[in-house]
Amino acid sequence: MRFPKLKQGIQAYLVSMLGIGLAWTASAVLANTSATHDLVESRPRVKDLGITIGRYAQGEMNAITDVQGVKVGHVTIHEGEGALLVGQGPVRTGVTVIIPREDVWHHKVPAGAFVLNGTGEMTGLAWVAESGFLEYPIALTNTLNVPRVADGVMSWMIQRYPDIGITDDTLTPVVAECDDSRLNDSQGRHVSPEDVVHALETATRGPVPEGSIGAGTGMVSYQFKGGIGTASRVLPSEDGGYRVGVLVNANHGRRHELTIAGVPVGQVYNTDLPNVSHKDSEESTVSALGKLPGEVPPQRRQDSGSIIIIIATDAPLDARQLSRLSRRATLGLARTGSISHHGSGDFVLAFSTGNVIPHYPEHRTFFMAHLADTHINPLFQATVEATEEAILNALLQATTVTGRDGRRFEAISIERLRSILNAYGRPIE
Repeated sequence: MRFPKLKQGIQAYLVSMLGIGLAWTASAVLANTSATHDLVESRPRVKDLGITIGRYAQGEMNAITDVQGVKVGHVTIHEGEGALLVGQGPVRTGVTVIIPREDVWHHKVPAGAFVLNGTGEMTGLAWVAESGFLEYPIALTNTLNVPRVADGVMSWMIQRYPDIGITDDTLTPVVAECDDSRLNDSQGRHVSPEDVVHALETATRGPVPEGSIGAGTGMVSYQFKGGIGTASRVLPSEDGGYRVGVLVNANHGRRHELTIAGVPVGQVYNTDLPNVSHKDSEESTVSALGKLPGEVPPQRRQDSGSIIIIIATDAPLDARQLSRLSRRATLGLARTGSISHHGSGDFVLAFSTGNVIPHYPEHRTFFMAHLADTHINPLFQATVEATEEAILNALLQATTVTGRDGRRFEAISIERLRSILNAYGRPIE
């Protein structure tokens, strides 16, 4: 059974009437949707389970959009069932866009980046590194769709700024990819430039839908279903009251690596929990493991996955400081268990809305506020905390998805997670 493409307002109304608990907003457009059980599941976020990550308070929406002016939009394509027919499906893919601020072309944001492991692509990073700013939206998608998504970003920008490439500067879009071909007809390149424009036109500042949506539709993390996750932190007033928001597309890691709130969840996920005790956790964990999930004979394709991490802050940071912030995000990634595999593309991009870099300055000089490095540690900590929580939100919010050739990646079981954390003396709600 298939639903036709629905306008957002009708879709949101039908979803609420069905009571399926999906927090889609006008920023989430579900395109060409097939009616499958995979998409009809209400799931908690980290805070809903009573898990506390770090010391700083979350923002109102606990999302990257808690940073004033930042907008997020999705287009999701979930179409077809059964055996792969290249160019036809099944399709489990999409695009997610982040708009740093209104008119970012004329009011650029300082930006910096870090590449932990480069088996992947984030286009436009050379110009970000050279200029120290970001001047257009960020788009996330799958690997083989990068050129088509870049085309969509360029079309949107040219429509808004028709002098681009004529009497105005040209542009090099920032498009970051993860490989969703374990579930998706990747060669079909089903995300069109029109989908990208639609995601940009419908991006909003509200709550951000997470999990198996947008660019995260076909992603797999720690061998569970992965995808989009987000979180934020607000510093106390004595530390400036600044906000840090993080959005990730999680498609990385092996099952046995997954760590949640310090507990080796992945190692014991498939074991007999009565044999696991937090009192002698090291011995019981090792004895319970047997063969680690994901240990398979060597093969040509390693499926190591990737992760894209986008950081937004309203703290007045320059490009150098934002590059430092980007590096700290990898500590949050490590806290969830990642070792950044050889085949993993782990890219981080950070930007600040706390300053404006003019497109064509009227004068020879212009001024920006600048946070002293001696006061940057709270922002480092907020970045680590928000990154860790965003990754866990991606796992918790993702729903089970069956893709091409009947391949199925299960969402992490909330009940199983509760049992494991209870066994380690870390009870959750």
